[in-house]
Amino acid sequence: MENTRVKFNTKSNPYFLKELRSRVNTYFKENNISKYGNINMVIKTLFMLALYLIPYFLVIFNVFEHSFLVLLMWILMGVGMAGIGLSIMHDANHGVYSKNKKINSALGYLINLVGGSAVNWKIQHNVLHHSFTNIHEHDEDLDSGGLMRFSVHQKRYKLHRFQKYYAWFLYGLLTISWSIKKDFIQLRRYKKKDLLKTQFISFKKAYFNLVIVKIVYFIQILVIPLFFANQAWWLTLIFYFMMHYVCGFILSTIFQAAHVVTETSFPIPNNSGNMENNWAIHQLHTTANFARNNRILSWFVGGLNFQVEHHLFPTICHVHYRKLSEIVKKTALEYNLPYYSSPSFFCALKSHYTLLSKLGKQDVL
Repeated sequence: MENTRVKFNTKSNPYFLKELRSRVNTYFKENNISKYGNINMVIKTLFMLALYLIPYFLVIFNVFEHSFLVLLMWILMGVGMAGIGLSIMHDANHGVYSKNKKINSALGYLINLVGGSAVNWKIQHNVLHHSFTNIHEHDEDLDSGGLMRFSVHQKRYKLHRFQKYYAWFLYGLLTISWSIKKDFIQLRRYKKKDLLKTQFISFKKAYFNLVIVKIVYFIQILVIPLFFANQAWWLTLIFYFMMHYVCGFILSTIFQAAHVVTETSFPIPNNSGNMENNWAIHQLHTTANFARNNRILSWFVGGLNFQVEHHLFPTICHVHYRKLSEIVKKTALEYNLPYYSSPSFFCALKSHYTLLSKLGKQDVL
């Protein structure tokens, strides 16, 4: 099925998306506001960068002597890494941070500053995840290499009986895996799938850029602290791991709370590659919001607790999602379509835990 060309059913309730887009466009026109970012995005950008960079410089300039305070700085860097990814890089690589493409491109490359790859991310997230949300063998966000079972269509192993427990530990390894090996594995895979053309880059150039990015990253984040920080080298390595672990755990749980929960579905195409629903309705069935009233959480995670709005309108900056959510919810209900939303982040994670448990015990739900 991996090589099957997925085709959404354009005849399935075609008026929903047309009406929804009309209402959303009317909202922006009547309020005379841009669909791109605003001053709030600039303030958030400065905050997230400061949250990552200030602790870094405090570490290498040995402002703190106590190991616990140094560890705290590395943890704050991990939180800053997650904030940069969720609240800045994400919108920039969707091209919606600014009307200026150069600004989007520059801020999109912030993922390189925290150990990732802008090219790979755009393919995995923009091309695959947004196009084929929760579709087995097409949405790479569901692929854990067999360690975990996130879809009913994936093979179940005996180990998966315990995934509801060990998955939470593995989530923290997300970004350290990206920084060390995953980006190289992905790049070779995208070459074989001929997906690099979506980013208008050759494999040779992409691979060269990736090597340079990784070298610069590890010099900045690991070699310099090892040389200049007063901590023992082994402590610096542990602190570096903790930074990545905090970031990885935050990013993983945000994604899982939005897609891998009991409310969402995991539809697959038939033998001809045809899906039951059109693309927009597919997004409603495979995506869930959470903690819509938690403004602090929403601010930090870049509005991705409004995941439904993001998937329906990835070309609109996240600062507008709260207002759009009422329009989306109302329209979906009018057309008798689902609008999944957990009241809190905890409830969403509980739902994810429940699904992990079921998928670990049952072949069919």
